[in-house]
Amino acid sequence: MRSDGTRPGACALRRRRAVRWVALGLLLAAWAPSAAGQRQRQSERRVAGPGETQFNLRLLRPSGGPVIPIFEGWYRHPDGRYELSFGYFNVNTEEVLEIPLGPDNFIEPSRYDGVQPTHFLPVPEGDRRHWGAFTVTVPADFGEQDVVWTLRIDGREFSVPGRITRPPYQLHGWIFPGETTASPLVTLEPRGPQGRGPWGVRSGPLEAAVGQPLPLTIWTTRAEAFRGDRRPINVRWFKHQGPGDVTFSRPRAAVRARAWRASGAGARVTTQATFGAPGDYVLRALAYNTIREFEFQCCWTNGFVHVTVTD
Repeated sequence: MRSDGTRPGACALRRRRAVRWVALGLLLAAWAPSAAGQRQRQSERRVAGPGETQFNLRLLRPSGGPVIPIFEGWYRHPDGRYELSFGYFNVNTEEVLEIPLGPDNFIEPSRYDGVQPTHFLPVPEGDRRHWGAFTVTVPADFGEQDVVWTLRIDGREFSVPGRITRPPYQLHGWIFPGETTASPLVTLEPRGPQGRGPWGVRSGPLEAAVGQPLPLTIWTTRAEAFRGDRRPINVRWFKHQGPGDVTFSRPRAAVRARAWRASGAGARVTTQATFGAPGDYVLRALAYNTIREFEFQCCWTNGFVHVTVTD
């Protein structure tokens, strides 16, 4: 504790949260219907542009609204590389939007394109939006460049730049402010690598057939330094990319401490995915502590499973 009673990083955290909500309000205001004949300025379609408009809950609606791309912030790997973390806000409470990779869903520079979601779920139950759905890895010498994610919906364009030059956007990575807890560890295959934090871990490609359930397994636990945190680890499955519907036999699970503490590899969590159309898919497993911690940009881990589906 500091002499003023705050934990290390608390002030920076409050500043960062304030900047994000101002930026989000700006883009939502840009989407709101304008006066007749008024043209949107290019700057109004950029999340990170200057502005003072606050978040407006009245813009939420069952359907007909856009998806807002969001830059969460950045953190640094021990080897010097950086991760730029992105999330999204589907302002619809019921409508799921599908925006395939291409001219309506792309990242620039193009060498970073292809890791973003194409399946956008509505406002999640008990939360405001979808946090840290993917990251972009940039080199240690990335400097003052931008990574820009753009979505185009019904003739409107929404884009957000990710950059490492703004200290208020620096994240703790996978450690909670104050170092009281951390992101769960996730493994996607037996004796495979463990991942933690928004960058997470990847596996595949697996092979599946349309209409035939594909067994999926992850293992999750907490790092030794945080095994005193005996809260459950929550697991959810999502379709991240893919041309057809995906249903999960067990889309959610809560792993109690006695299970994830039982072995070094962690608790085994299973589900089955059934695909509605052939093509290439990416499924995302999300392991997290509590929804409340998302607003502190902690503590979750993404696992990305690539699957090739045939008829």
